[in-house]
Amino acid sequence: MDNKQEKSGLSRREFIKAAGVTAAGVMASSLVGKSVMAATGAKTTMAHPRVIGANDRLNYAHIGVGGMGGGHVNFIKGLCAEQNLQQVAVCDVWDKRKQWAKDQTGVSDAQVYGDYRKLLENKDIDVVVIATPDHWHAPIAIAAMQAGKHVYCEKPMTHTLDEAFRMHKTAKETGCVVQVGSQGCTDAKWHVAGQAVKDGKIGTVLWAQGGYCRNNPKGEWNWDIDSSANESNLDWKMWLGNAPKRAWDPDRYFRWRKFWDYGNGIIGDLWPHRLHPLMIAMNNMEFPSRVVCLGKNIMHTDKNLADPSKPYGEERDVADATQMIAEFPNGMMIYLAGSTVNDRGPEDMIRGNKACLFFGGGKVQIQPQGAWADEIEQADLPVVGPGEDQKEHHKNHISCIRNGGIPNCNIDLALRVQTMVSMAESSYRQSKMSLFDTVKQKLIKV
Repeated sequence: MDNKQEKSGLSRREFIKAAGVTAAGVMASSLVGKSVMAATGAKTTMAHPRVIGANDRLNYAHIGVGGMGGGHVNFIKGLCAEQNLQQVAVCDVWDKRKQWAKDQTGVSDAQVYGDYRKLLENKDIDVVVIATPDHWHAPIAIAAMQAGKHVYCEKPMTHTLDEAFRMHKTAKETGCVVQVGSQGCTDAKWHVAGQAVKDGKIGTVLWAQGGYCRNNPKGEWNWDIDSSANESNLDWKMWLGNAPKRAWDPDRYFRWRKFWDYGNGIIGDLWPHRLHPLMIAMNNMEFPSRVVCLGKNIMHTDKNLADPSKPYGEERDVADATQMIAEFPNGMMIYLAGSTVNDRGPEDMIRGNKACLFFGGGKVQIQPQGAWADEIEQADLPVVGPGEDQKEHHKNHISCIRNGGIPNCNIDLALRVQTMVSMAESSYRQSKMSLFDTVKQKLIKV
């Protein structure tokens, strides 16, 4: 898309609806490269979701119920009465988590699964919530949509870029409603900002900046390891899927975000929480043309092994400090910082040639540039609506399933952000700039 939105005169929502299908038939080059078809055993036939009336009950299934997945079990449970929902099936590879989810949801033994493919055969299921490690997002989401299920999928949308385009294509073919779990997109302030940008309140958008920074003395993603987990009660082979085969490793199972085989650390876990909302606030639906990302394992190195009180020196692949710049054909840029060893990041803001947008305290503030102070007034824009809340994000998805409309973190927006995420990973791992052909919609080999 070469600034076609501006030329069309359409609103952002209208533009997404009209132009979002342009990527549907295209496969981009894989960055880490495993076949989704091989992972899913996917059929070529497509089911379509049942027609759901405004008052019809929605039946939910959960695939992956540990950590964030367990949170979603409780979120949906808390919405069942208000939103007329029912939890009808759960799936996980570990018996302990299956039992916990069964107890929480009250499903029958027959609706507790260790294999998601068996769960998807249940024709009563309307919506599937996917909260697995990243390398399973696309295979399960694609199979779910092919079975006629709407999808709520945790971020990042996929593990590789070719998976993202295949998932997008399947959503368009089936008509299933996809919401990616970047709940900041439902925070009203980003939409208020997007309208201000569309109305020309800050002039021409130049760049946005943001960060997601933490400081975890124990080492980020070093979640507790349950010593009761072993191959007698956990399907390790299923969990690995198309990831490289290896012997049972509890560190990789419980702390998988540290390893490229299953995730990509800050780039995929944290940055989508900034990228999706910033794209909304910038009123930008272009694909990135250039992305550069650099970073380092600064603390997690052998130099700290001399101090036994430090958790550092353990095996991990991903950076603990990293920065990214993305550029779009329309000239806009995004700068992000990420850290798990220092929690002071750059403030979220958007710079225009006439003014800047600031976010904080539940408001959006316009601050004019001095040269434009006579034309642009400083203002606090009222923000009416929900903040960043996962229940509200689910409710937005539910409303779109029942009433039509486009979810706040829809498949079109998510595809563009996943392109940035995958390009950033590629840039970081290959130590070179990642380029994307926004017309042919595929990576450019450098």
